[in-house]
Amino acid sequence: MPLNRGYSYRHVVQQPLPGESVCEYLARRYPHSTEQVWREEVAAGGVSLERSPATADQAVRAGQTLVWNRRGWEEEAVPLSYELIEDDSQLLVVNKPSGLPTLPGGGFFEHTLLRLVQERFSSARPVHRLGRGTSGLVLFAMTSEAASLLGRSWPQVVKEYWAVAEGLPVESSFEITTPIGPVEHPRLGTIHAASVNGKLAQSLARVVARDEQHRRTLFAVRLGTGRPHQIRIHLATIGHPLVGDPIYSIGGLPREHEPGLPGQGGYQLHARRLKLKHPQSGQWKEWSATPPSGFLDGFEIAEPTANA
Repeated sequence: MPLNRGYSYRHVVQQPLPGESVCEYLARRYPHSTEQVWREEVAAGGVSLERSPATADQAVRAGQTLVWNRRGWEEEAVPLSYELIEDDSQLLVVNKPSGLPTLPGGGFFEHTLLRLVQERFSSARPVHRLGRGTSGLVLFAMTSEAASLLGRSWPQVVKEYWAVAEGLPVESSFEITTPIGPVEHPRLGTIHAASVNGKLAQSLARVVARDEQHRRTLFAVRLGTGRPHQIRIHLATIGHPLVGDPIYSIGGLPREHEPGLPGQGGYQLHARRLKLKHPQSGQWKEWSATPPSGFLDGFEIAEPTANA
């Protein structure tokens, strides 16, 4: 697999220790690499300080700009395709597969939905994002004016997801308002989860179908707010975490044993429906995307999916 084109990471120095060197600061700030590794990067000319090549023992000061010119690397293999749902002069709607990151980050640069879409539609900019493991509809603005209008109206957009969760609830619908905020995570320091000190969050969950044999439930969830991992957290708080979720357990908190990381998949969550006012015409538009193969195995849908 060929290497990508590399990337330049820009960082403004914050709260360095007295007399701290470039490599000491980078190793403390970015512990994924040791001080020796950073010394090798500096020696190879990959780090600059205030637009000049840095030296390993050069002291850093608050407010200075560090740039790491990361050389090309081989990215993890992911699905490199998407389904085009809508294409007009103002907006673009696509169906993202599970496993493909929406935006660059976490070691992904070329292997992202944004890069794939911009290869064909250079002016497209995402209005929102889906987690790497989540499939479904992603909206792009094609002009700066559309981006501004869609951003302002985003709270009014109807956003419905389908989620496969553990257990068989007695009730058929739930209004979930558990606050979401940062909590301790043994591998990351903190992560968003259910928290009494968190921000207001609202989800409306409705049972679409039950799989009695495997004790699973297919939920349709509409978002009233857009907190990180909101659906996964909220369904877990009512006792129904997503099947295969590597992070959240019952209660909406990180799993106590071998807690997973945000980039990991294994769960089934699909952004199935979007409904909004078109930024140019002002008319309501609606799109839906069929869940990926295998998503609905074991479920008998009691109502037509187009009207769910």
